[in-house]
Amino acid sequence: MLGFSTRTVSNVLFWVTRKKWLILAFLLSLSLFYFPSPDGLSYAGHRTLIIVLVTLILIISESIPFPAVAILILIMQVILGIASADEVASSFMSDAVFFIMGSLMLAVAIVSQGLDKRLALIVINLTGNKTWRIASGFLFISAILSSFIGEHTVGAMMLPVALALIRNTGLSAKKTTNLSTLLLFSIAYGCSIGSIGTPSGGGRNVIMIGYLTEFGMGTISYLDWMKYTYPLLLIEIPFASLILWYTFTPTQKIMDSSVRKLKVKVAKNGKLTSDQILAIIILFTTFLGWVFLSPFIGLGIVALSGVFLYLSFGLIDWQQINKNTNWAVILLFGAAISLGIQMKETGAALWVADQTLNYLQIVFKDIVIVRWFTSVVITGLLTNLLSNAATVAVLGPIVLDMGGNPITIGIMTSIASAFSYLTVVASPTCMIIHSTGLINSSDYLKAGWKIFVISIILLLLVSKFYWPMIS
Repeated sequence: MLGFSTRTVSNVLFWVTRKKWLILAFLLSLSLFYFPSPDGLSYAGHRTLIIVLVTLILIISESIPFPAVAILILIMQVILGIASADEVASSFMSDAVFFIMGSLMLAVAIVSQGLDKRLALIVINLTGNKTWRIASGFLFISAILSSFIGEHTVGAMMLPVALALIRNTGLSAKKTTNLSTLLLFSIAYGCSIGSIGTPSGGGRNVIMIGYLTEFGMGTISYLDWMKYTYPLLLIEIPFASLILWYTFTPTQKIMDSSVRKLKVKVAKNGKLTSDQILAIIILFTTFLGWVFLSPFIGLGIVALSGVFLYLSFGLIDWQQINKNTNWAVILLFGAAISLGIQMKETGAALWVADQTLNYLQIVFKDIVIVRWFTSVVITGLLTNLLSNAATVAVLGPIVLDMGGNPITIGIMTSIASAFSYLTVVASPTCMIIHSTGLINSSDYLKAGWKIFVISIILLLLVSKFYWPMIS
């Protein structure tokens, strides 16, 4: 009996040691729950910030699986009385969630047809077999594609390409290495950089354009947006490539074996089959739908339409989609959006932004510096904690009311919301690469802070010297 009790106590202590951050998060939330709400912050906003704090602790500490964190976000919203179950469900299943769900399903369909290997071969033919060129090619192609069709989709498409190359090197598909980290971050950061390129590159770009129009501060066309953002996009690519290479320099400087195996596998498949040609046509049609139809029916519905066509033409069956779709990413992304909506609806995000601005005006006397610091630095930091769309939705009206040229301030804020390099939840592509198990949470900061700083500097230079020439 004594032995049983000792063993039980030992097991409990072991669990407490492993879950200390989970326990700390709940104890902290309970203590803050009984604190009075600060001046200007609503009761619901106070409780929303408690959820944000608990979520950040659990995500950073990785004390429980991310899907469990996502479920906890939804549960706490209802239990703390922030929203009803139906309201939480409504905020969870948005068009953005449809979009990432459809994108991941499309990626599964592409892999099932072997198109990821052919895409990998195209990348290899362009870059050669040197590892640094392959990584740079991944970043460049991810950036260009994501500027037009959205970072979620490009990340989901490019991921199996990188995994195929990693597997062909003989490295473990379950163990983190510098090579896997380099290739996967090249995709994720390339997608983030590219998302600034056009209005269709990210939902927050469309949000900002909507604010400018609704507030009567100006209009900006698809092409005009590209004039402001594309030079910065192209300049950022080589800097990001160099930072990633020197941060995660792999021992495999040349990937001869991996490239040969990939070419052999593609060669064995022969010429494109009729199913593969049909799969490419559907994929291209889906891309056109994102560019031309998304303003009317949404990005998510277009993505799900592509999945419908793949299923209807028998190019993939539901069992394959169900088995290979990463539902955990969808769950976490939906929960993050839901929490971001509650931050906005309860006024919690606005309260945080107002408090930050009040303190900044004490530190910086020049309103121009305050305006720049808010639209760039604060936006960049918040986007690594909230979704970029939620960040722009909250900070957009504030920065546009601070004076100056509203178009340049608006675009600057939208660009800074793409500096999602520091955390797992910073962007959907960061979540997607983390789902492979080949990326550690600490890896994001190793290269992320360097790219974050250089992105801010480049944005400052471009906005100061180039934008006045085209305004």
